[in-house]
Amino acid sequence: FSLDIGDASAACNCITNFSLGVLVLLAFLMVLLCVVTILGNTLVILAFVMDRNLRHRSNYFFLNLAVSDFAVGVFCMPLYIPYSLTGKWHLGRGICKLWLVMDYLLCTASVFNIVLISYDRFLSVTKAVSYRAQQGITSNPAIKMVAIWVLAFLLYCPAILFWEHVAGHSVVAADQCYAEFFDNWYFLLCASTLEFFVPLLLVTYFNVHIFHNIQRRQRRGSVQDCEPARSSSPSWRFCEGHRSLSLLRCSSREFKCVKLLCECPTILQETSILQM
Repeated sequence: FSLDIGDASAACNCITNFSLGVLVLLAFLMVLLCVVTILGNTLVILAFVMDRNLRHRSNYFFLNLAVSDFAVGVFCMPLYIPYSLTGKWHLGRGICKLWLVMDYLLCTASVFNIVLISYDRFLSVTKAVSYRAQQGITSNPAIKMVAIWVLAFLLYCPAILFWEHVAGHSVVAADQCYAEFFDNWYFLLCASTLEFFVPLLLVTYFNVHIFHNIQRRQRRGSVQDCEPARSSSPSWRFCEGHRSLSLLRCSSREFKCVKLLCECPTILQETSILQM
């Protein structure tokens, strides 16, 4: 779950223009979403804590993601709901700063955790031997998990805390709460590239590579599985005699034909199908 709450001041003003019935419905849906976020991530955390079998390398990254999303549901969303419905911030500048820091930190950490999970799956598929050899090492996941939080903090939080001091003034009204850099498109472009576009490309690359790697293994494994079944029996000699002709007629369905040919000794009566 990722929500840039600090950039929603314009949306807050639009929501307040709705009728009372619509506002009640929106409030109910927001509270429901908050409860679902908290309960869902609580179940993930409890499962990891109570079941020791889940405490292996890859699941630590899922735990890290669950913790960040749980904090969003517990802290960020409850403060956002009244602010979005009324369009006014009533909790003071200090709580506003804390809310913005937590919101940007947790949402960015969630995005980076998804990248880390995809990268971990990528290694488990492309470098399975070395990946399994490191399953018992917990320090390596811990370092990556800490690095996620440090990078997420450095991306937005210093700007949230010190932007107005560097600029010499604040552009945020007293009854509003959003980041000082909200109108600075140079900073937003750079930060959005690091927070959204780069993670999107990485996750896409990892998962596409995983898909093609698994697909290639399945095809290669299906062909290799039939090798031990070969013999010098008359049925196999008959099958091999028709192999080249059958494969020429397979075109894009070559894999299916090879699989059928591998079973030729037991389904010799189906060779007529391959010759059609």
